[in-house]
Amino acid sequence: MKLLRQVARWLLFASIVGALAGSASAFFLILLDRVTAWRETHLWVIALLPLAGFGIGLVYHALGKKVESGNDLLIDEIHDPKTVIPFRMAPLILFSTLVTHLFGGSAGREGTAVQMGGALADQLSPPLRLKAEERRILLMAGISAGFGSVFGTPLAGALFGLEVLAIGRIWTDAIFPCVIASVVAHGVTLAWGVHHTPYAVGLVPAVTPWLLLQAIAAGAVFGIVGMLFAAATHKITAFSRQLFAYGPYRPLVGGAIVALLVFLLGTTRYIGLGIPVIEQAFSGPLPIWDFPGKFGFTVLTLGFGFKGGEVTPLFFIGAALGNALSYCMTLPLPVLAGIGFVGVFAGAANTPLTCTIMAMEIFGSPIGVYAAAACAASYLFSGHAGIYRSQRVALRKDGKRC
Repeated sequence: MKLLRQVARWLLFASIVGALAGSASAFFLILLDRVTAWRETHLWVIALLPLAGFGIGLVYHALGKKVESGNDLLIDEIHDPKTVIPFRMAPLILFSTLVTHLFGGSAGREGTAVQMGGALADQLSPPLRLKAEERRILLMAGISAGFGSVFGTPLAGALFGLEVLAIGRIWTDAIFPCVIASVVAHGVTLAWGVHHTPYAVGLVPAVTPWLLLQAIAAGAVFGIVGMLFAAATHKITAFSRQLFAYGPYRPLVGGAIVALLVFLLGTTRYIGLGIPVIEQAFSGPLPIWDFPGKFGFTVLTLGFGFKGGEVTPLFFIGAALGNALSYCMTLPLPVLAGIGFVGVFAGAANTPLTCTIMAMEIFGSPIGVYAAAACAASYLFSGHAGIYRSQRVALRKDGKRC
């Protein structure tokens, strides 16, 4: 009887979290599509990216110092629950991400959805009188709901909330709330009329030892690139903070650099989410410089203080890198782009299980073995750092306990 009460209780709580996060993600994705479309028809607005960055910096300097660390704040609160996440995290990250994309920064969307999901979930903690351990689970459900709803991958979303917190550990006590919250959030997002970009890898060849070895080798490359991305982002962030003690100056200068590069190169290929280029990665060869191009623009954008997230740019980098590897591998180009899509993120975030399930949800189950091999290799080759500074090491990748 006690178990039934617990199940019913978490079913209710997780469903509420899912409904809130799914609605927030739908609202965000609709607005994001609109600002992206407007920017692409009014390219002059990119010249204002430095001023937009200064505005974002001012808003966070005045109102958002407590929530500026974003995803890392959520992870810290789960590891060591102290105080309720301020509600203002949700509107601040929503506003700043839309501004980043409107004026031409290169950023993602997962950080926005995860922070909105976590912040909204945590507002339920005081009225529900949750204990610290229960609040931790509710925050994990919010993270899962945000991630699953923004990408249309409810199973991967559920796993993300369980896997991202610590290397070498899955938080099994939160499986039920995370699954329910992510599935409900995904359904609510779809109910609001939001549709996610479909990708097709075509026919996936039968698994052979030779092709599996190629997937593992590609995964090793993905892991190294993911590690370099995380390291470069952290280095640029530290450099900008050392250079400018006053926060708003960082995105001002970073915006000027990114805008100047856009106009010097004469292309908007590497700003925004980059969805059109990701789609192209599955249909034919891309210029080999596409993945370093997106890498550089994203590191500059995020390292100098713009908001949004890293995941969709990592999808771009991975898909373009996989596309480039097709020149020297016999795995079909779309399959390499698909395992690259999830593989670089698997290494950068240390979430191989999440990314394997994500590959199967997005591209279909036939890619599962290749994706699992690539994501596992990427995880092993990416080291113990990642894009989330607050992620802890519970079990080293060499098997040694910490």
